[in-house]
Amino acid sequence: MAIIPQPFLFRWDAVDAKSDLDRLNLVMKYLPDEDVIRELIKRRGNGRNDFPIRPMWNALLAAVVFQHRSAASLIRELTRNGELREICGFDPLLGAAAVPDEHNMSRFVGNVVELEPRIHQMFDRLVDRATTLLPTLGQALAFDGKALPSYSTGRKNRKSGQTSDPDAAHGVKTYQGVHEDGTPWQKLMHWFGYQLHLIVDSHHELPVAYEVMPANASEVTRLLPMVEELAEKHPELIARTEELAADRGLDSAEVNRRLLQDHDIRPIIDNRALWRQEKAEPGYDPRKPITRPLSPERADTIVYTEKGDVLCVCPTTGETRDMAFMGYENDRESVKYRCPAAAYGYSCAGRAECHAMAQGHPGAFGRIVRVPLKTDYRIFLPTPRSSPSFERAYNKRTAAERFNSRIDNVLGFEDHTIRGLQKMRARMGLALVIALALAVGHLMEGRPEQIRSLVGPMARARPALKRAA
Repeated sequence: MAIIPQPFLFRWDAVDAKSDLDRLNLVMKYLPDEDVIRELIKRRGNGRNDFPIRPMWNALLAAVVFQHRSAASLIRELTRNGELREICGFDPLLGAAAVPDEHNMSRFVGNVVELEPRIHQMFDRLVDRATTLLPTLGQALAFDGKALPSYSTGRKNRKSGQTSDPDAAHGVKTYQGVHEDGTPWQKLMHWFGYQLHLIVDSHHELPVAYEVMPANASEVTRLLPMVEELAEKHPELIARTEELAADRGLDSAEVNRRLLQDHDIRPIIDNRALWRQEKAEPGYDPRKPITRPLSPERADTIVYTEKGDVLCVCPTTGETRDMAFMGYENDRESVKYRCPAAAYGYSCAGRAECHAMAQGHPGAFGRIVRVPLKTDYRIFLPTPRSSPSFERAYNKRTAAERFNSRIDNVLGFEDHTIRGLQKMRARMGLALVIALALAVGHLMEGRPEQIRSLVGPMARARPALKRAA
């Protein structure tokens, strides 16, 4: 007689399945999808209703939550998993016969794709909800771009002259840095498809704005329009914003100026090394930073670097020292520095000669220098790049990079079958609204520590936040 092993009381696969279903239930509970459902019902009209809209929509949400790569994979899961069918709302009396075939599911997905603007509206409603629940949401933002390869090789058909994804384009992204030994490195990434532009809250790591564009779109030209749209749609959130961090790919005087003047947001953006003239001059030493006089119209000891460092050159020894940063003056839109010897209390060999060079500026030793940002908005920022405050704020942009990693590893974009700009926008919109719905659900049910969690078991619910009432 065969002996059938008894199941363990606590099985890990059962725990994982239960947590997956819990997340799906949370998404369905807090996703503001009424408008989408009504529009889908309206489009179906008086047609056959073999597969009702609500169960089909819930199944599509399940495909994202459970990381199904294709409609066929989702249908196989629905066919074998009765509990999932019941949660989605399929008729339990019909069993597996209630599950749509691949043709019906693909037609339904096509209708959802056409409603991509309404998916974006769901995203905006969830951002507003999260803004109400989280008083600190939006104080520090980070921008990042992400490659979204198409499910297409990018090779053109010999007869038609087109690729299998005509909306897509070729993109190139450059990564560079410096090795520990001081030698520079550079890496080029090429892909065919699209790119995601994402603005994320740096503390809570939640998305607050996004757009999907062809891969050849310029990131630097898209940041300001996204911030403008964010200010129009979510004025309460943008009114809280104190700083926005981005990598040197967004290096632009116009971006820095408009963030500061139009929105009172401090740009925390690294800049590129664009100064070339000095490198061609005789005697150029690559080990030393390139400097230019702050006031070229007169003899002076104050110079600056392309990074925005303001330095004092000792007229006697030629030694270069960082000027002491004394803060940012908002009313003057200027950064203020002081003579380092006077600020830090050490002796200076050029003190007397520095006085002699004052040229109508009495007290050159110990003098204070104000640098208007308009001198060069690309170089001078309210928070100097050499300051610890800038380093701390700049490191926050990794929040966007971490969320981008979740988009690949958890929300299904590492391995997909998507072609077409509208499909990519709709699929990305679904992924982001599900992430936000989970965050809002955790907040509403008293689990604020889990708002970043897209996988894993959910903690036991506690009393909801007071503001949620």
